[in-house]
Amino acid sequence: MKSFEVPIIYRSPLITAIKKKRKETDKLKKDFTPTLLDFGPVHIYLARHFGFCYGVENAIEIAFRTVEENPGKRIFLLSEMIHNPQVNTDLQSHGVIFLQDTYGKQLIPFESLTADDIVLIPAFGTTLEIEKRLNDLGIPTEKYNTTCPFVEKVWNRSEAIAKKNYTIVIHGKPNHEETRATFSHAAVNAPSVVVKDMKQTKELAKYITGEKKTAQFYEEFKGQYSVNFNAGTDLQRIGVVNQTTMLASDTQAIADYLKQVMIKTYGAENTEEHFADTRDTLCYATNDNQTAVMGMLETKADLAMVVGGYNSSNTSHLVELCEAKLPTYFISSEEKIVSAKDILHYDFHGRQEILTSNYLPHHEPAKILITSGASCPDALVEGVIRKIIGYYNLERTIEKVVSQFR
Repeated sequence: MKSFEVPIIYRSPLITAIKKKRKETDKLKKDFTPTLLDFGPVHIYLARHFGFCYGVENAIEIAFRTVEENPGKRIFLLSEMIHNPQVNTDLQSHGVIFLQDTYGKQLIPFESLTADDIVLIPAFGTTLEIEKRLNDLGIPTEKYNTTCPFVEKVWNRSEAIAKKNYTIVIHGKPNHEETRATFSHAAVNAPSVVVKDMKQTKELAKYITGEKKTAQFYEEFKGQYSVNFNAGTDLQRIGVVNQTTMLASDTQAIADYLKQVMIKTYGAENTEEHFADTRDTLCYATNDNQTAVMGMLETKADLAMVVGGYNSSNTSHLVELCEAKLPTYFISSEEKIVSAKDILHYDFHGRQEILTSNYLPHHEPAKILITSGASCPDALVEGVIRKIIGYYNLERTIEKVVSQFR
């Protein structure tokens, strides 16, 4: 796989050595057991896969190269490049200006742009409407488009099933940049509707079976369906795609559920006529990271820490997996580890940071699981490790531990 030039400040000698060693010994990525860092009184277990993915590294390389190659030019980003506060702050410190916030709220009017300006499309992609608006201003989007190829793969998949006259059902978060972009690309080819979870999927199914009157659909799914969507006819033939960072098990469950609804409604012999069997459209990194977390959770431990941006979808799903098994702390950096006693962490359910005391176990060895999201720099993970082990009288230094991976 292609390697990218990303700023060295995002790299970690410790994590790089570990990942390189694991890659050499597990070339086919079949081993999902975590990597043990044994410091004596504290054992750190690192997930097999975590951190920057292909799409993120590609986007970061393009963004910083664009800044370097265009001194004196105004450079804008449609919204956050990726969902990581450190990376976005770094870009802003290099003069990059955000046009919108992560929810699509305009920060800088499009009317203030000129054909001499550069606008970067973030890794999530963007809507066809925004692309056209920029092109109409004389701003080319192709050269500075950092859309992840795995997001584009979903667009291609939805286009393929649209050509066979299926309606597109998108499993995703309706307000997420990627889902908004995917919806735009899907809706230009076929009727499209977004479902955010299984609960909403079950309500959608009631319009397929006739349990609910179609008139109710337009209010219940307001803002989540395409123009001229006909709930009476457009749900007779469907195919499911997803936002690439959703939980794989959730997307599969939604597809399986809707398929069974079609079988029950139209008969097993007519399944293909009413349900398009699409291969899973989750990206490889999301799959790997989620599978690695499940492998990591087979290790008996005291707690888990997940590092990443608080508005990162793929990171929040890793937290979700961990917190189902043991105490889990979602932090954006080592700065959130206040002391050996207190930690400030994010509750993504309540959307607020909370302070928890006595989070570290009092026995030895303390066993801590650590992973991070696909938009999190490895340097932040190393920072968290160093902060934690700093509270213990170590039997082995971090340099000694990392030497076994070289």
